[in-house]
Amino acid sequence: MNIALWIVQIILGLAFIMFGSMKALQYEKAKASLPWVKDYSKGFVTFIGVSELLGGLVLILPYAIGIAPILTPVAALGLGLVMILAAGFHSKRKEYQAIGTNIIFLALAIFVAIGRW
Repeated sequence: MNIALWIVQIILGLAFIMFGSMKALQYEKAKASLPWVKDYSKGFVTFIGVSELLGGLVLILPYAIGIAPILTPVAALGLGLVMILAAGFHSKRKEYQAIGTNIIFLALAIFVAIGRW
């Protein structure tokens, strides 16, 4: 079970780090590849990106280095909440294909949160 949790933590963490850094640090690239970004301010998109980036880092690092490992399941819960909000956001915008990704990431985050609690 520990190996499965590590695999999911690393995949999920890297995904959030990658997508979060694009939104936080590469606004123009995010604008070109994500349709919703064009309709929102750069500050809003950057806030979401920084939240995802930090969540991805905290999903991996505390448990890996053994300092405050309780932060890992807390980060997983926080990212799960972000995915619930993202699914509602995409539903409102009728971007239904994005909701599937949100649900998968939510399930993986819940798995990590329960497994590491």
